[in-house]
Amino acid sequence: MTAPDPKLVEPVNRLGLEPRHLPRHIAVIMDGNGRWAQERGLPRAEGHAQGAKNAERIANHCVHLGIECLTLYSFSIENWRRPKAEIHTLMHLYEEYLVSMRPMLMRENVRLVHLGRKADLPDSVRRELDRTIELTGPNTGMVLALALNYGGRAEIVDAVRAMARHVQQGKLSLEAIDEACISSYLYTAGLPDPDLLIRTASELRVSNFLLWQICYSEFYVTPTFWPDFDESALEQALIAYARRDRRFGGLCSTEGHP
Repeated sequence: MTAPDPKLVEPVNRLGLEPRHLPRHIAVIMDGNGRWAQERGLPRAEGHAQGAKNAERIANHCVHLGIECLTLYSFSIENWRRPKAEIHTLMHLYEEYLVSMRPMLMRENVRLVHLGRKADLPDSVRRELDRTIELTGPNTGMVLALALNYGGRAEIVDAVRAMARHVQQGKLSLEAIDEACISSYLYTAGLPDPDLLIRTASELRVSNFLLWQICYSEFYVTPTFWPDFDESALEQALIAYARRDRRFGGLCSTEGHP
C-alpha cells in the first residue's frame, strides 16, 4: 500500500476528518468582490483583483487537502451585461491572472481546464488561456476548472447540438443517449460531478451554474465575501460537508460520515 502524501496528512488530520470524508470535487460561486470593495471605499476593480488572488490561494489549499477537482465560477455569459469599463477591467485581469498563476499550477502539478464558450472571449484572454491549458496539460494532480464565459443552459444547448450533429453523421444512435452519454458531451466531460457547491456573499441561488452536474451536490452558503473567504473558511465548509448525510434519494448514507 502506498504511503499517504505527507503534504496531505497534516491539514486533513487537523480538521479531524478522514480523506474519504472530503469532497472529490468542490465548485465555488465566487460572489461579493464588488461589495467587498465598496465597503472599503475602493473601486470595484480592486475587489476583483483581490478575488483573483484569493482564487489562487484557495486552489493551492485545495491541492494540499487532496481535493481532486476545484471549479471556480469566474465570469458568466450574463456578466457581459455589466458596464463596459468593468468588463474591460475584468478581461485584462483574466489575461494577467492566467499568466501569473502558471508557476503555482506547475509547482503543485495542477491541470487547468476551461468551461464555457471560449470563442467569445477577447483574443488576448483566449491566447493566455490556451497557453496555460497547454502548459499544464501533462500535470497529473488536481484539476482546476475555470468557468469563464460560462452558462449552464448554454452548456446544455452546446451538448445537445453536438449530439444532434453526431446523430446526423451516424456517429451516435438515439438509443445510446442516456445520462452518461449526455454527461460526456458537457464541458465537464471526464470530471466527477461536484460533491460540494459553495456560494459566498449570502446569495441563495445557483445563477445558471452547472445545472446538470449539481443535481446531488451539497450546498454551503456563507455571508463572507469572496476576497475574505480564506483557508479557514474553506475548512469550515468542509467540516460542515462531512457532517451531512448524503442519501442520493435513498434512506441512509453509505459513506459513513460523522
